[in-house]
Amino acid sequence: MNAKQLFKQSHRLSDRYCITGRKKFHLRDISPADTAGLKSKSDAREALQHGVEQLAELQDRLYAEDRRALLVIFQAMDAAGKDGAIKHVMSGVNPQGCEVHAFKAPNNYELDHDYLWRCHSRVPERGRIGIFNRSYYEEVLAVRVHPELLGNQRLPKDCITKNLWRERFADINAFESYLHRNGVVVLKFFLHVSQKEQKRRFLERLDQPEKNWKFSVSDAKARGFWHDYMDAYEDMIRHTSTKEAPWHVIPANNKWFTRLVVAATIVDTLRSLNPKFPEVSEAKRRELAAVRRTLARG
Repeated sequence: MNAKQLFKQSHRLSDRYCITGRKKFHLRDISPADTAGLKSKSDAREALQHGVEQLAELQDRLYAEDRRALLVIFQAMDAAGKDGAIKHVMSGVNPQGCEVHAFKAPNNYELDHDYLWRCHSRVPERGRIGIFNRSYYEEVLAVRVHPELLGNQRLPKDCITKNLWRERFADINAFESYLHRNGVVVLKFFLHVSQKEQKRRFLERLDQPEKNWKFSVSDAKARGFWHDYMDAYEDMIRHTSTKEAPWHVIPANNKWFTRLVVAATIVDTLRSLNPKFPEVSEAKRRELAAVRRTLARG
């Protein structure tokens, strides 16, 4: 099976890991080590390169058409491979048509706004692909697991209700529906890594000096809240995976497989939009013909 055939097969994986309106979804339903029967890393990497080429072509058409935008959201525990997936999958994309935003802890200026503000202001323009490395979903993940973060938001007491998380789920669903109605397609990935594999990657970062910069003490501390985070992720996926903006829960123990599925899902999504290069009017054709004749004489 050549790379093109393998990538066609990988398209079916985008449906395999898509969670739409499944209120009874459990993370245990998807194994972080799953590779859907694919075993060859080298074949997967070759197929990924084929996908990268297709993505570059589709992005050119999206940019030229200038009608829709694609917002790709990555959420995951530390060391799940978000940075690597973005780097490898988007390696062939024209930088003019793509922006990546990594959202860290909000600063004081951002905390003086509503929690969607800083992300909304970075939603991609028409014709472009925007990538959020973490996003407003941290407001129902990190903020939920660590209540002290909610206290830092200086909300009025009457805004912190017993139904706060359900209210935020409703806010997020409404926001994504709003984006959808304005031509922004929202594609969401949760990279599902196991606790054991995360530990292995953390130790690798500590053992290799060139990877030390990737490690922070806060990453290790978050491991102590692993089960709380898994409960929060599960609840979030159940309540915010919609037909307009579904979650894709991607096994992340094998980076080569994760990247292939992410690439296939993005390509599938762009293909469904079927972006086209603008048609040139007859008047424009005559103008171009005149320019050609002038150039030919020179």
